[in-house]
Amino acid sequence: MKKIKNEAVLLQHGVQESRKIVLDILDETLFQLDSYRRIRNMVTLEGSMFTIGNQKWDLDQKDKVYLISTGMAANAMARVFIEVLGERLAGGVVAVHEMEEGMDYGKVQVFTGGHPLANKGSLEAGEAALRLASLAGENDLFIGAMSGGCSSLMSCPMDGLTLGEEIFTRDILRRCGANVIEINSICRHISKINGGRLAKVIEQQGAEIISLLVMDALDFPIIEDPGIPQKFMASQMAPDPTTLEDAKDVIRHYHIEEKLPRRVVSFFENCTDKDETPKELKRWTSFLVSTLPNASQCAKEIAEKKGIPAVVLTNVLEGESKEAGTFLASIAKEIQRGGQPFKPPCVLITTGEVSTQIEDFNSPTGTGGPSQELVISFAIKAKGIPGVCIASIDTEGSDGTSNAAGGIVDSKTYDEAFRKKIDLYKVLREHAANEALNDLKGAIVTGATGVTLCDLNIMYVPDISQSGK
Repeated sequence: MKKIKNEAVLLQHGVQESRKIVLDILDETLFQLDSYRRIRNMVTLEGSMFTIGNQKWDLDQKDKVYLISTGMAANAMARVFIEVLGERLAGGVVAVHEMEEGMDYGKVQVFTGGHPLANKGSLEAGEAALRLASLAGENDLFIGAMSGGCSSLMSCPMDGLTLGEEIFTRDILRRCGANVIEINSICRHISKINGGRLAKVIEQQGAEIISLLVMDALDFPIIEDPGIPQKFMASQMAPDPTTLEDAKDVIRHYHIEEKLPRRVVSFFENCTDKDETPKELKRWTSFLVSTLPNASQCAKEIAEKKGIPAVVLTNVLEGESKEAGTFLASIAKEIQRGGQPFKPPCVLITTGEVSTQIEDFNSPTGTGGPSQELVISFAIKAKGIPGVCIASIDTEGSDGTSNAAGGIVDSKTYDEAFRKKIDLYKVLREHAANEALNDLKGAIVTGATGVTLCDLNIMYVPDISQSGK
């Protein structure tokens, strides 16, 4: 099944041959990385023996087995354990962005949370997970299946703070240009469940924990075998690497003391060691399902199977999204005109997490996100690079404040915008990339992908000396 829902529309515009190459690689990459596929190959139940990768548990030796799952890939991840465990699953709590049509959640409570900002459903899910954790017995087993977006989809602010204050805090951090690690350093410490606090409650009850995570953070190596346990620190069901001092540094660095809710600032001004998140767990086995390099390597292999040389340029692309788009277009021009650093035709792949800084919170006139702003800025510079094309998406399926996963543009996009009287420079100033891309038939729509590996950018640079373009 195709992951890109509006592929036919996207292929009716611009440089169609280049677009097809990019979209085919992108769609197949999302299909291969779907968390359901990755985890289903790791998990079996034969009699009472429950296996994940190279680890086994005898469920006859357990009283109850529970599932807690949240994140933008929660439907895909939870479905594996609901299917495999069947009646062995005593219950659980799952927080998703959208209910999956036709999916039977069985005994598991399901909540629809908010992303990128929490909502009432997020709070209800967090409270339900805490209730379940507090009832854990010494001989119970908890499975945590977590992915990117988990901290907003399942949320429960600490005593003394409201959900509104937690939401406002995250929104301020997103708009100021903070990256996901910086955002988490603050949001985990003002939560009763994030940053491993939910797992700590379970551990204090004496239960055993298994955690699986799709790692949406930079600087993690490729996962060659997800069935081999890997220690990690992230999500509600794992320890937290961020500290109170990290959070204070973020507030100082972005000068947001006056923008954050007063009670949040007061918490960090008066916090002590007892307010720190847990840094270790004991009865805990953890698996990393996939990382950003898995996405880039998969895309590279798919391109090469099509007979197109491919290069992974970086897995740690960061910074302002529109500057990243200009930079990638500059590389494309050098490749096509100078044959360096790579010879055309070629596919260039980057992953990472670019951001969009909004200094004036009243400036956005529309919707969009970093991936869409990246391709808009690329389109401005790409008008003089014949046949070049780039797609940029947030792999989870929603980019910023829009319902699009990202966007695709090519060397004809700028002229098309000019004909339609769309000022791409103004689009960037007013942060209205989604509306522009919808008008230009360049907004990529996927819905939930089962993949949460930050940004994936795929660029194709043709050899115009051979094509005659």
